[in-house]
Amino acid sequence: MRMQCFGHGMNDKRVTRAISLCKRIVSCFWYSWKKRRHLAEVQIQLGLPSHQLITESATRWGSRQQMIERVLEQEGALAKVLSNDKKTRHLVPTWQDLEVLEAVQKVLKPLQDFTDALSGEEYVTLSYVKPVLHLFNESLLACEEGDSELCKSIKTSIVEYLNRKYSDPATTDLLEIASFVDPRFRATYIVSEKVDALKHRAVLEVETLLADQSSCQPPYLRVPTVPEPADGEAAVAPKAKTLASFFKQRSHHHHCATNQEGGY
Repeated sequence: MRMQCFGHGMNDKRVTRAISLCKRIVSCFWYSWKKRRHLAEVQIQLGLPSHQLITESATRWGSRQQMIERVLEQEGALAKVLSNDKKTRHLVPTWQDLEVLEAVQKVLKPLQDFTDALSGEEYVTLSYVKPVLHLFNESLLACEEGDSELCKSIKTSIVEYLNRKYSDPATTDLLEIASFVDPRFRATYIVSEKVDALKHRAVLEVETLLADQSSCQPPYLRVPTVPEPADGEAAVAPKAKTLASFFKQRSHHHHCATNQEGGY
């Protein structure tokens, strides 16, 4: 799941203007050491953290949210420094700009925290997509009491885009089976009406993998058929295969098929 999808909720003209203003404010301080020095003095006067402003980077996810968060944190000091110079007074955020930035921050902050946690995972597999979509719809991007209309609009826009992106029937089937066979999720995020069909499909796919494995192996590598136990002899149950071994079988089948096509 590409996290830049969150940007699809930022197309509102008010949001575009407020973010553009943030960038110009940051740029103003970035290119003026005098203003940075003045800002540091005002931060001490107002008891604000001695933090520098953050520049948005197109190659660094989360930098926009961090830029907005820092501007809101330092709003009082920024207004004082900018209003002290007639050339930069027009950059002082209005109350409308601040409302917009607060709405954007309210939406993006939980998403930033979530993506930070997700990026800390050693392995993030396809099976995560279905649970993540559910989390966005029911929690992180769910409209809440007290949300402004703009905040609701941004959340709704992002959710609708993501739901459309993964609504193709073939994609939905793939995401559901991937989540279903993951022991961490199973049927937790699958509608109850689909569970039986998914179980049946999973069994069929396992049987197909086993059959393909058997037909792909050279005769000298095939496991001989175990004869039926004689009367009175205890039947030895076959060793259960792990889910990981099924994926290995899929990989092995693909390798065998490639060799056959190549004439090896």
